[in-house]
Amino acid sequence: MQTYDFIVVGAGSAGSVLAERLSASGRFSVLVLEAGGTDRRFYVQMPLGYGKTFYDPAVNWNYRTEPDPGLAGNADHWPRGKLLGGSSSINAMVWIRGQREDFDAWAAAGNPGWSYADLLPAFKAIEDFEGGADEWRGAGGPVHVQDCRPLVHPLTQRYLKAAEQAGLPLNPDFNGASQEGAGVYQITAKNGRRMSAARAFLWPAMKRANVRVETHALATKILFEGSRAVGIEYEQHGRKHIVRAGREVILSGGSVNSPQLLQLSGIGPATLLQGLGIPVVHANDHVGANLQDHLGINYSFKGREPTLNQILRPWWGKMLVGMQYLLLRSGPLSLSMNAAGGFFRTDPAMTRPNMQLYFQAFSTVIPKSGERPILTPDPWPGFSVGLSNCRPSSRGEIMIRSANPRDYPRITPNAYSTDQDVAEMLAAVKFVRKIAAQPALAEIIEEEVLPGPSITSDEDLILDFRKRSGTVYHPVSTCRMGPDAGNNVVDPRLRVHGIAGLRVIDASIYPDNISGNTNAASIMTGWKGADMVLEDCG
Repeated sequence: MQTYDFIVVGAGSAGSVLAERLSASGRFSVLVLEAGGTDRRFYVQMPLGYGKTFYDPAVNWNYRTEPDPGLAGNADHWPRGKLLGGSSSINAMVWIRGQREDFDAWAAAGNPGWSYADLLPAFKAIEDFEGGADEWRGAGGPVHVQDCRPLVHPLTQRYLKAAEQAGLPLNPDFNGASQEGAGVYQITAKNGRRMSAARAFLWPAMKRANVRVETHALATKILFEGSRAVGIEYEQHGRKHIVRAGREVILSGGSVNSPQLLQLSGIGPATLLQGLGIPVVHANDHVGANLQDHLGINYSFKGREPTLNQILRPWWGKMLVGMQYLLLRSGPLSLSMNAAGGFFRTDPAMTRPNMQLYFQAFSTVIPKSGERPILTPDPWPGFSVGLSNCRPSSRGEIMIRSANPRDYPRITPNAYSTDQDVAEMLAAVKFVRKIAAQPALAEIIEEEVLPGPSITSDEDLILDFRKRSGTVYHPVSTCRMGPDAGNNVVDPRLRVHGIAGLRVIDASIYPDNISGNTNAASIMTGWKGADMVLEDCG
């Protein structure tokens, strides 16, 4: 049996950071187990290639939720990265930290060291922001953050003007002094290639002699001696392996896989585990509970001016942008579909924004089987204004359905299960229409295609967003952090309550969801978690 100082399960946004930072001194050996394969694939490295990876089982877990009454009975598609870099290798690359108040609330809930002031140095150290360093931003870090303002489609300026006409201030940097307002999104890309956590952290770490990365290695069980985690059992190419951790086992599988592995290993709701014949190592009803996710919907319009549809749909346009990308690493294929967006309050009495906007200079009303139709948009000049909620109050759960580690867990989001979430989304979709009605956009809109002008009453608007909403791929909190062992899974130093030698370090530890895209905070969690591990090692 081979022994490593640290075993990291999952090579995603947090796991990649852990591999690099725990191995940097040369003092410790690190084994990283990744259930997926390599990220050195063309459509992974090409920024807009995530349209091709959206359903690809070679790089994507392709989870599916239980039919959800809150989504009119629909079973939602949940893509999660199954490759080096995890979901940072297949996401839309938007770089949003979240609001100061999000992290201050984490600290106020009894988690010292997790306030915005505590975390800002980590965020700045992580970044290599193209706009340069200042009071809020960092430069020279591992993650290159691209300023896309000079590169977006001209229609984006109309959206920004319309948002301003609707009452939103223009915001040049959502990661700066304030998040509220409308602006162009920054993305994790450099020189026309995706800047995933694997590229930023894991690739450099893999060059070290004290780091070993095993791909296609599915962790099936945490091994214990009494109440201490001492190793991992995993399957690779049909064979079972056992490895031992001299110091700690660290789960970084994300909000689906980390609670799943805990439950498979005997840490979770006792009744569930006993019913599946799994010996209970430590009973904790909160493993897999408290699931939170952001829900989104698009309003799509047919325009009177050319959009990206006219370039990305015809064969000659595909050839043109393909050559532009291959020769120059520029053009639409080098960017995200979410060119711009913003944050707003559905009620002026609120102290901070509770909704996020997305502007896309193309539309995909007509579905395309087998892929997200980013690269085959509609045959008319179209664009979309989308939104998602920032801090939904609905809670769901992720629970295993059998003792077989290859069986996908049961994902129950309970979307729109509170009156608050329904009321906020109703106000939000009305605001999207308000933006579209402003002169800057109204003069070039021929018609609203989805949901269409016939949908006007509150009842119909609610039914529409229940039918058409879906995840925006930000599940968190299934291994929630908190000081109280009776209500949480990990303590403020990310150690699993009741178990020695075991931590969870990924987005599943968020006490509550953050306001915006979750990948930046996931990488920060890996950075902060590595600091804690190294401090505790002495």
